[in-house]
Amino acid sequence: MITDGTAVTREDVAAAARRIAGFVLRTPVLEVSPGLFMKLELLQHSGSFKVRGAFNRILSAGTLPDSGVIAASGGNHGLAVAYAARTLGVRAEIFVPEVTSPVKVAGLAALGAHVTQTGAIYAEAAEAAAKRAAETGALSVHAYDQPEVIAGQGTTGLEIMEQTGGVDSVLVAVGGGGFAAGITLGTGDAGGGGGPRIVAVEPELIPTLNAALRAGEPVPVGVSGVGADALGASRIGGLAFGVLSGPRVRSVLVPDEAIVAARRTLWERHRVVAEHAGAAAYAALLSGAYRPEDGERVAVVVCGSNTDPAGL
Repeated sequence: MITDGTAVTREDVAAAARRIAGFVLRTPVLEVSPGLFMKLELLQHSGSFKVRGAFNRILSAGTLPDSGVIAASGGNHGLAVAYAARTLGVRAEIFVPEVTSPVKVAGLAALGAHVTQTGAIYAEAAEAAAKRAAETGALSVHAYDQPEVIAGQGTTGLEIMEQTGGVDSVLVAVGGGGFAAGITLGTGDAGGGGGPRIVAVEPELIPTLNAALRAGEPVPVGVSGVGADALGASRIGGLAFGVLSGPRVRSVLVPDEAIVAARRTLWERHRVVAEHAGAAAYAALLSGAYRPEDGERVAVVVCGSNTDPAGL
């Protein structure tokens, strides 16, 4: 397992931004109250930030095999890979676990992906996908632990800094850690170091980064709760840990009840329809798990919308 954060750099993020510019949306930022910004990445193609990494990985690969691309996902990454593959005219095979919501499974089918639902959690679906990739030679697009994927996700951070004029802290949900690691790099200075505080928010029931920081290395954790389909990695990615174990990052945990309340509040207060994982970062603010200082400029990333709005 690679744990060297220098394996992905801010220069990689900048290169990714140029590479994927014609394929992804520059999602809006709203200043919902003085100094509080929401980056609405849930409005991205396929309903989440994941297309950034998917496009960067696929476009970086050059000539693709006839078998196309393959990925394992709790849902959002699979949707992103399927969307990117359809856009680029290549075959996509997606493995998802049983915990994946029917909304996301239906979305994968609508995008033309070949879908296999297997295993109780993401890690088991990932094992099946890896076996299948070895058989077919398809290009593997990892959900969070590939340099190209992390660099692609980091383009969100570049946009946050440009659109807000700079913030003091960025709140972002963590599953496998690729998104938070990318944002850490994308919001850093030219050397990838100085920049805003990154508040890495996780459900109490899936504390991959929090547990790794306490142990000093990635360790397995249980996977359950309302965020399991999108934040359901059972271990933080090695590349992500190399970045997120740095001094700019603060790890906070939120209970499922706070995530559910934040999702409801996003709709009631801002008319934003997010999935539970998409509301996790906002939950840290509403619950007091993270308390900004007076005058602190805060960006909250609302990262996913693949949900049944009837649940609101």
